[in-house]
Amino acid sequence: MRSTGNCCAMSDGFSDDLNACADLVRRGNPDRFRAAMAAPVSARRVLFPIYAFNVEVSRAPWMTQESIIAEMRLQWWRDALEEISAGGTVRRHEVVTPLAAILDGEGARLLDDLIVARRWDIYRDPFEDAAHFDSYLTKTAAHLMLAAARALGDATPEVVLDVGYASGLAGWLRAIPKLEEAGRMPLVDGRETAVRDLALNGLSRLRRARKRRADISAPARPALLAAWQTAGVLRRAAKYPGAVSAGALEPAPGRSSLTLTARAMTGRW
Repeated sequence: MRSTGNCCAMSDGFSDDLNACADLVRRGNPDRFRAAMAAPVSARRVLFPIYAFNVEVSRAPWMTQESIIAEMRLQWWRDALEEISAGGTVRRHEVVTPLAAILDGEGARLLDDLIVARRWDIYRDPFEDAAHFDSYLTKTAAHLMLAAARALGDATPEVVLDVGYASGLAGWLRAIPKLEEAGRMPLVDGRETAVRDLALNGLSRLRRARKRRADISAPARPALLAAWQTAGVLRRAAKYPGAVSAGALEPAPGRSSLTLTARAMTGRW
C-alpha cells in the first residue's frame, strides 16, 4: 500500500530540486501533498513540480499589498513558462528546472492561462458574472489538473476539466470564509439557493466525468487523486449551503484518509 501520510520524498531518490518542490507543496498545500504521496513514485516526479508551481503562483498575489509587485511576481512565472515553451535555455530555479523537464508547449500554455486568471486575486473587484467565475475555476484548478494529467499520460481533456472544475469549486467553497475575511467578494451570488446550485452543478460535472473513467489512462490517473475530497464537500454544500459561509465544509480527517487510500488503491477517482 502506498503511503498517504505527510512523509518526505527524499528516500525515493529525488533530486534536491524535487525534494524542494515536495516540501513546498507539503507546507503550502497539504491536501495536494497527500494526494501526490498516494501516487506512484514515478508520478510524484511529475506532480510535485506542477503542484509547487501552483503554490508559488497562487500565493504571489497575497504576499504584498502593492499590486504592481504582485503583477511583477506573476510575470516572472509567465516569463519562465515562455522559456519552457520555446525549448531553449531555461532559468535555473528549484521549481522551474524540474518543471521544464516535464512540460511541453501545451502544458506551459495551460499553466500560463492559470497565471493570467490569478491576476484576479491581486485586486478586490468582484467577478463580473457567472461566466467569469466559471472561467476562473476552469483556468486555475481545471487547467492545473489537465497539465498534470497530460504530463503523466493520455487523458481526454474534457473529462479532466470536469473533474478539475468540480475539485476547484469544492476548494473554493471551503475557502469562502477566509476570502471574505480578506475583503474579497468570492461569489457572484452568495444566497444559499445560489450556493446550492453551484454545488449541484459541480456534482453533475463530477458524475459526468466518472462515466468516462476509461478515457483516462492508468498513468494519468494520479493527477485526478487531488479530487479525492470533492464529492463529499460538494454534497455537504448542496445539502447545507449555510455551511459554506460558516466554514463548516472541512472533511472529517479519518474518513478523508480512508477515501484517499481507497482511491489510490483502486484508481477510481
